[in-house]
Amino acid sequence: MTALSGDSSVRAIADFFEQRTGQHLGESRMWRIETVLRDVMRKHGLGDLHALHARLQRDPYGELAAGTIHCIMNHESSFFRDLNVFESIEKQILPHLNRTLPEKLLRIWCAGCSTGQEAYSLAIVLKRQEHLWKDWRVSILGTDISPFSIEKAQAGVFQQMDVQRGLPIADLLRWFEPNGDQWRIAQDLRALTSFKVDNILDHHAITGKFDLILCRNVLLYFSPELRAHALSRIARLSRPDTLLILGAGETTIGTGTQFVPSGAFRGAYDIGGAGPAPHMLDRLAG
Repeated sequence: MTALSGDSSVRAIADFFEQRTGQHLGESRMWRIETVLRDVMRKHGLGDLHALHARLQRDPYGELAAGTIHCIMNHESSFFRDLNVFESIEKQILPHLNRTLPEKLLRIWCAGCSTGQEAYSLAIVLKRQEHLWKDWRVSILGTDISPFSIEKAQAGVFQQMDVQRGLPIADLLRWFEPNGDQWRIAQDLRALTSFKVDNILDHHAITGKFDLILCRNVLLYFSPELRAHALSRIARLSRPDTLLILGAGETTIGTGTQFVPSGAFRGAYDIGGAGPAPHMLDRLAG
């Protein structure tokens, strides 16, 4: 038998996914491949995973490939996900950047932004601090490998269940407007944000340097070698005192020396050990 079937088809598609995204699929995600790809196969008239893999081999960068990658990826996202992270950003990190940046320019990058909730949450935080950022040029860039996720982020329209997860009711009423049975982000927030399709391992859409970078729950699925590669690319887009925030289960340990744990901000990383010293924490928090 020459055709792939059963486990071999699943493995072949998992390998394709890993080659394109760098993400290794553990067993807990492997078994869901056929289920999550059912709608994609139906849309493209494909009867089974073998037929899907054969088409992917012929056209590894077309619409089918993008849809396949999108369906397999973990798109878990919510507004103010891990609230303690956003509290640290709002109460410590952003005030510190406001005091120490050499010019009135603040650039934030959300790598692996999924459908945009993280970037819009940051925009809400900045609007809460509007008195700090008067006369500043402020921008938030969100990037993701999935064009479907970026399209939704750019649209800024969310289901009721999306806005019920983590978004305070006061922020919902202040920064969203009803859009049928959905909610649309206010233009004031959209003006602070932009979104682009990009691969953190081989980025082309990003230029310049960023002051704060969030790359949460992206490196989790990479091998140690790819984590080091991704961090080296992030470092190229960082200034000497840029702060990096990873997911709760992620670390830069064992991936080189580009980023080290911050002495001032719990859960954040300094590039090359730069940044405020531990004894400054109380002053920065004030």
